[in-house]
Amino acid sequence: MSNWNKVFKPIVVLCVICVVITGALAATNSVTAPIIAEATRLAQEQARAELLPEADSFEKVENVAVENVSDVYAATNGAGYVITSTAKGYGGTMTVMVAYTPDGTIKQIKVTEQGETQGIGSKVAGTASYWERYQGQPAAELKINKDGGTIDAESGATISSRALAKAVSSANEAYNAVNS
Repeated sequence: MSNWNKVFKPIVVLCVICVVITGALAATNSVTAPIIAEATRLAQEQARAELLPEADSFEKVENVAVENVSDVYAATNGAGYVITSTAKGYGGTMTVMVAYTPDGTIKQIKVTEQGETQGIGSKVAGTASYWERYQGQPAAELKINKDGGTIDAESGATISSRALAKAVSSANEAYNAVNS
């Protein structure tokens, strides 16, 4: 048997397979990426409308440079703001949308993405009854009571509770930057 059959032929075959698979993945990505981006945009629009139903539409506020804040939207009719921020939780990044009334208090919050432990941290990240603890709070730095703050932490989920408070505090900082 020659070196071609023993060494080089398997290498060439594997390289061809890799090139074909890479091309197929690239083609699949080019088809699905715009669909995924549009679905994400629609989900975010729906979440904003759910958080601030008094708003007729939203306009993106540009040039807000606050760490961990990705989007700031103002209601075009002056009904308030919806700000998206993130924080590192126990199981990964937690993404939070915070709706503000025109007077600067938190109307409501919603966790839109999270990777917290099911049954423990998910009580913080996935439960509207926990999110209600933030309603009516002013746009100021928030901490859980264990850290000297005013928000009750969920029992057994201190890291997730801290992450949610940090994300909301970042949103509060952005709200104050927009309204200063």
